[in-house]
Order: sequence, then structure tokens, then C-alpha cells
Amino acid sequence: MSNADRHGLIAKAVRDSGGATVQELAELTGASEMTIRRDLDTLAAQGVLERVRGGARTLLLRGEEPPFALRAHEAVDAKRRIAAEISALVADGESILLDSGTTCLEVARLLRERPVTVMPLSLQAVHLFAETPGPATLVVPGGQPRAAEGALTGPLTLASLAALRFDTAVIGCCGLSAADGLTAYDLDDAAVKKAAIASARRILVATDGGKLGRTAYAYVGPSSLLHTLVTDATAPADEIAALEGAGTLVKTV
Repeated sequence: MSNADRHGLIAKAVRDSGGATVQELAELTGASEMTIRRDLDTLAAQGVLERVRGGARTLLLRGEEPPFALRAHEAVDAKRRIAAEISALVADGESILLDSGTTCLEVARLLRERPVTVMPLSLQAVHLFAETPGPATLVVPGGQPRAAEGALTGPLTLASLAALRFDTAVIGCCGLSAADGLTAYDLDDAAVKKAAIASARRILVATDGGKLGRTAYAYVGPSSLLHTLVTDATAPADEIAALEGAGTLVKTV
């Protein structure tokens, strides 16, 4: 098991149960207790969990959006497969609006190697494109980053989106269902997603199966706005069928 996979498993176990001991996590992962202690120190430093005597406990309140640092360790392999499929759907020369979030950050890693024009909506993705110049053309929007998330929001972000038109928008989500549509945890984030959808000719949604069938607090729009959903095999079959019935093309990787 790689370090990233082990960290993801630890983070999920602590979040799901509210806390776990070093011994429990060692049994879960098959790693030594010394390795688990080092892992917990690393994850605590990243803000994923709280280190306590003998183990760790979650920092997440019920109903709260999981922090970026925690989500970055979840479903990593699935997010990379989803990102690869999204990249395959994009043609050279396209102009692309790239949403914030951990799955879209994986998309950014691939698009920076492509001859495309990209406007990312997160500081993490902006830095990724800027630190390794490649064939991609970077367009930087205005806005204020949400604390710990890096997602750009506010009037300057909305103005940037209103001033441009894109071939494709790649959107992430907090929840998606045929009944309740696309939703987000944050009202400002929802406003940015609405503006992003309005500024693009084609809408691709990139999300792991755990987001399907869920509804978050802030409404973005109906699923009928979405052209293609790329997700993984954990997505509920009934929800996929409902989304396809509403007109969205679903690709499972």
C-alpha cells in the first residue's frame, strides 16, 4: 500500500468513526504502529485530523463540508481515472474553465501538458500551472480565496466569468442527483458554479461516485444543464439511470 493510499484510508477511518487508535489503524492498514504514528503526525500537520494521545480524532462537525486537505486523500485513484477521462474529452486548442476542488486539481495536472487555454478557479490549480510552464496558456481570474479551500469567489470572480466565453467548463460538485440537481456547501461557491455554467458551451462534471445521490445546502442548477458526467464505479446505479433519463451522458471509469 502506498503512502497516499494509506493516508487516505486513515483519514476516512477517522472521519467515519470520529476517532481511532494507533492500534486500530495499524490493524486496518497492515502497517506498523510506528508508521501509523508518523502518518498521524503528517495528517495532523495538514489539518486533516487532530492528534490525540494514542491515536487521532476527526476535526469535522456533522453536516460540515470536509476540508480540502482531507478530501485530497480520499478516492485518489478514482479521481485520477476521472481526470484522465475528462482530459480525453477535451480537444487541443479548447478554452477551458476549470472549477475548484480536489478532482479538478487532478484534471489540472493533465491539462497543463496540453495546448489548451485554461482559467482555473482555485489557487492550488493556478499555482500548479504557474510553477511548471508548459504548452497550456494560463488565464488567471480575480476573486477572493475561501479559507483553507483556495476556491476563488466573490464579485471579481463573477466579473471574470461574465467577461469570457469558454468551449468547456469542468465542474466539480458537493452533491448531484436527478431530483435535486447540482448542489454545493457554500452559497458563494454555488454562485460561481452558476456563472461558470452560463459562460461555457459544454459542461463536464467530474466527481467520484460518493457525491451522487447526495444533496448539499446551496442549489446550483438542474442536472439537465450538464452535458457529460464522468464518475467512478462506486456511483449508485439507480442515480446514474435517473441522470441519464434526464439527458446527461454518464461515463463511468
